[in-house]
Amino acid sequence: MEFHTTAQATVPASSASRWPVSKGYAWTVFALGFGLLLSDYMSRQVLNAVFPMLKAEWLLSDAALGSLSGVVALAVGVLTFPMSLMADRWGRVRSLLLAATMWSLATLGCAVSASYGEMFTGRLFVGIGEAAYGSVGIAVVLSIFPVTLRATLSGAFIAGGAFGSVLGVAVGGAVAQAAGWRWAFAAMGIFGLVLAVVYAVVVKESRLAPRGRPTGPEDGEKDRGRLRAHLPRLFASVSVVSAYVGSGLQLFIAGALLSWLPSFFNRYYHMAPAKAGGAAGAFAMIIGVGMVLGGVVCDRVSSAAHIRKWSVAAGCSLGALLALTLAFQLSTGPGQLLALAVGCLLSAGSAGPAAAMVANLTPASVAATAFATLTLANSLLGLAPGPAVTGALADRFGLLGALRIVPLVAVAATVVFLVGRHWYERDLLRLAGLTTKAEAEQPTEVPS
Repeated sequence: MEFHTTAQATVPASSASRWPVSKGYAWTVFALGFGLLLSDYMSRQVLNAVFPMLKAEWLLSDAALGSLSGVVALAVGVLTFPMSLMADRWGRVRSLLLAATMWSLATLGCAVSASYGEMFTGRLFVGIGEAAYGSVGIAVVLSIFPVTLRATLSGAFIAGGAFGSVLGVAVGGAVAQAAGWRWAFAAMGIFGLVLAVVYAVVVKESRLAPRGRPTGPEDGEKDRGRLRAHLPRLFASVSVVSAYVGSGLQLFIAGALLSWLPSFFNRYYHMAPAKAGGAAGAFAMIIGVGMVLGGVVCDRVSSAAHIRKWSVAAGCSLGALLALTLAFQLSTGPGQLLALAVGCLLSAGSAGPAAAMVANLTPASVAATAFATLTLANSLLGLAPGPAVTGALADRFGLLGALRIVPLVAVAATVVFLVGRHWYERDLLRLAGLTTKAEAEQPTEVPS
């Protein structure tokens, strides 16, 4: 019999391909969760479409503009872990609905901001609302799909961030040019509130429980006991820490591109805000496609040898470094745009493999918290400093000079992924043994 080795256990291949809930309901939950993730990033990235307008109206520096973008990712990074831990204990669906409502209302607050300080506060609350959505949302999705689809689903779900960025920048730029930047924020806030209502009607915590799994009070006590027993496993191996760090470093590049490409096209291709937003949106779409393809390729090439996940991640990092370095050395024109497209395609291709590796190296009972840890790394190492550091570099070297420096972060990401690859197989075997031991001891930890 063929077996799939994960940190949760060594399970038969038939179990790895089993659907915990009906296929129709699983895909419905995925679609609604993906829709909310679109709203999440539309609310986050609409700001980048109106950078030129805010810069002119409030006389802001590039560093100040970058901080308005980076504060969201910073809040996500700081709060994602405690809020995801709470969601693992008190209900993931309830937490998702609270998050969506908060970021949507905060985005509406940005629409009525009268100063940089008020906008900064509104953006901070957008980040607070978004803090746990990515980690909890992907934990919900992976819990109701077969294990064999993990990298593909992780890449596709995370790609919702890039696709949401496309819509946020493109639609936001068009709305801002037609009706003013305030209406761009208002449109995103309203969209998020409508989706939250639909999600609340369709998705129920009880229906997410796998077939045959008890959901009574005793089961809740067992889950809480498993949660306490498995929390130390979040950092128990070199390979899982490498997945966190490598993913975060690589997303530094993607975060910088998503934030500053509208301004790049505005300044160097002399495009109006709406056209620059549309052009940047096309490249953000390429980043999203790269996330999906990275997950698909990872699942295909690692079906026989799981360690190949690390090779896919490292290959994406190295390829992005080469393509983006070339792009920003070329003069404006078709050659630069082609190299930029290749760099964007590879810049976040490691997202799906990294998420799948985290899922394999951590127990299901702390899935949301494990993905919160990944989100923390993605935010604090990548999405938060990416826009802000690029803005600070742009004030000193110009935006083009800053974008020439940013791809060098991929060197560190590649090294970290290779370190994780070196330790991966031995960590899987060791952690599988720890899981078996923890589960054997569990009855003594749960109150009778």
